[in-house]
Amino acid sequence: MSIYIAFEDFYNNVKASLADGTFAKLTLAKTIGNTDLMNIYVRPIVEEGVLKMELKYKFQQEEVIEIHTIDTARDKLVTFINNPFMSAILFTTEFDLTYKLNKKRAVSITEKTNTFGNASEVLLQYLNQ
Repeated sequence: MSIYIAFEDFYNNVKASLADGTFAKLTLAKTIGNTDLMNIYVRPIVEEGVLKMELKYKFQQEEVIEIHTIDTARDKLVTFINNPFMSAILFTTEFDLTYKLNKKRAVSITEKTNTFGNASEVLLQYLNQ
């Protein structure tokens, strides 16, 4: 399976956790080599009554924030898979889902017990309005 098709499957879990109110956070991590971009942290925000995603790019010397729709966030994030990031972790209140590339660029998606007990407050407020 292509790493990008697998990421699409992974991101469908992100969208589902947003829809059912279990999303806590999403992180892209484990870079290839020594890169200036260290992590991307993703969290939901509400802008003009619309649920969107805030992408916080953590560089070695600065942070840059971008706001995207849920689908354009996926399009933006997939460009960082395999260059420079080797993993993405979705944290929900029900489970943690890890998308990982190994050295041969084979994809694995694994589910573990949840790390977070509470969903994003912004998401819960949005869903309850």
